[in-house]
Amino acid sequence: MITDIEDFFTRGCGRCNRFDTPDCSVRQWSAGLESLRRICLDTGLAETVKWAHPCYMQDGRNVAILGAFRGDFRLSFFNAALLTDPHGVLERQGPNTRYPDMIRFTANSQVVEMEPVIRALLEEAKSRAKAGVKPPKTEVRIELPRELEEALAADPELARAFHDLTPGRQKSYVINLNSARKSETRILRIKKFRNRMIAGKDATER
Repeated sequence: MITDIEDFFTRGCGRCNRFDTPDCSVRQWSAGLESLRRICLDTGLAETVKWAHPCYMQDGRNVAILGAFRGDFRLSFFNAALLTDPHGVLERQGPNTRYPDMIRFTANSQVVEMEPVIRALLEEAKSRAKAGVKPPKTEVRIELPRELEEALAADPELARAFHDLTPGRQKSYVINLNSARKSETRILRIKKFRNRMIAGKDATER
């Protein structure tokens, strides 16, 4: 994965085998990504690399991050629960995302067209970060699949590791397991995930 910010805009993120090839998603959306970069820097946010992507910060707090995919590119906001989004441009990353937290672009020209709205959201997010405002914590109980409950009950080491995971990492396993229709498939996945759980990783980490 890349660690130099310029590498992202010229070569990609380095997380797949399309890195530094004409097929890289960053190449497809380079004009739009450069426009987003310009806007983020114009607002005075600090630019760095996190998770192999350009991340923009205020007073040491993450504000927004860029991403590129085959079908679109995105500006995603951290702590999106604090944003008012008066124009309704924010979307959820997926069905399990709690708050709408990203702007999805399907054409490079959309960034310039939406620049005033993008700037307003960045300024709002920046002001929240500068003030140290955090979203209210909500207690969410994660309902575990029966097969996982049984595996944890039979394996104390796995149980300790699972309960030490962050709620987000726990949820990643629950979502993955619930996507399997058959109990036998869920049991096989739990066995496959055991070492990953013990290592403190989520279901998608290598």
